Amino acid sequence: MQPGAIQRILGLLMMIFSISLLPPVFVSWLYNDGAMHPFLWAFFGILISGFFVWLPVYKVRRELRLRDGFIIVVMFWTVLGLSGSIPFLLNNSIHMSVTDAVFESVSALTTTGATVIVGLDNLPKSILFYRQQLQWMGGMGIIVLAVAVLPMLGVGGMQLYRAETPGPMKDSKLTPRITETAKALWYIYLGLTVACALAYWAAGMTGFDAIAHSFSTIAIGGFSTHDASMGYFNSALIEAVAVVFMLLAGINFALHFTAWRSNSPKPYFNDPEVKTYLLILSSVAVISFVYLYFMHTFDSFGSTLHHAIFQAVSIGTTTGFTTADYYAWPGFLPVMLLFVSFIGACAGSTGGGIKVIRFLLLVKQGKREIGRLIHPNAQIPVKIGNKVMGEQIIESVWGFFSLYVASFSIMLLILIATGLNQVTAFSALAACMNNLGPGLGDVGAHYGNINDTAKWVLCFAMLLGRLEIFTLLVIISPAFWRR
Repeated sequence: MQPGAIQRILGLLMMIFSISLLPPVFVSWLYNDGAMHPFLWAFFGILISGFFVWLPVYKVRRELRLRDGFIIVVMFWTVLGLSGSIPFLLNNSIHMSVTDAVFESVSALTTTGATVIVGLDNLPKSILFYRQQLQWMGGMGIIVLAVAVLPMLGVGGMQLYRAETPGPMKDSKLTPRITETAKALWYIYLGLTVACALAYWAAGMTGFDAIAHSFSTIAIGGFSTHDASMGYFNSALIEAVAVVFMLLAGINFALHFTAWRSNSPKPYFNDPEVKTYLLILSSVAVISFVYLYFMHTFDSFGSTLHHAIFQAVSIGTTTGFTTADYYAWPGFLPVMLLFVSFIGACAGSTGGGIKVIRFLLLVKQGKREIGRLIHPNAQIPVKIGNKVMGEQIIESVWGFFSLYVASFSIMLLILIATGLNQVTAFSALAACMNNLGPGLGDVGAHYGNINDTAKWVLCFAMLLGRLEIFTLLVIISPAFWRR
């Protein structure tokens, strides 16, 4: 382990992160909302702290090892999550406790979208912008993490995707160097954000709302500048724009890169994960529409259709935007939508959940085991497309799934022990671990009314889900720290 190199990166991260507090300062000045000083104090505080962390080890240039990589990845979200809470704590217009401020910050950076704030419509513009910007930054960090960093550590959905599935990601890297990879992904991420903002603006949003919602749409975060979320705009056109960009953001960004480089949409059509992703979301949308229509939940055919499609895509991709109180929908629909978030989006996207590629492998492995019961001596391979999966990959997926279920079960019991009822505890944990946001029961609208202990458990769940289980659990295992 290289403590000096790790400390140097920590200091640099803090100094770089401090720069992100300057855009909210500009927004505060532009709208004269009186909330500038907390951001300035936070900027100088984090910048100076980062500088003094970096200064003693600024000459350290040792090569990072595997263990250092795990620590740096976990540190990225924990340290920045804590640093990001400072403007919330200093701002007198929201009066947040330490627990609530950290919860809001971690929720934003992990693109979960679970909020403890009520009364968004009355908050200063700079705070609203800052929440959205945190999600956007977290989304970019997730892309680089999922596509460029975690595979180097041997974990993450993209590791499976690259090593064992057909298509554009068979190579070890998108480009020869990780910096070039990160740069290419940045261009795609920024390009989608700009296109999304322009589309929202053309559809009728104000310039501020268009930029703010483009941040949380491409990051698949779900934060909004209004308490009613996307329902505030009451526009089928705006919802249609959101659906398109949520779908795009939920697709593997490496696939976007390949399609852009080849100037052809064929990579999307040939990718088994994308086909499964679209099949799941379209099936959920159809089921939602049929049930809502025959239950007469909405007044018209058109209203039922766009609400069903929007919520299926929003919850299925783990974005978490809402156009209606989906948790109050009739029958099994709220639970079905929550269950879809367990599958989530594609590997290498900004979405959460266990990822479509893992779900697909679990289903195929289950089918193989049934086939083995019928034909005990048969050799039945597990294939994705035309590619046969190795046994190591299958074992890795089962390992991930077992750790996911075990972690979920333990945290669920802890949440119930803190006083949450079963529906609230289950849905809150599912929404946070899958980086979805809105849950059922007492957390359907917001998380402000649950106890502080539960909020800290859910912060851990957000990080666990965002770091794809293994990365965080490796750090807290005793074997990691043995020499």
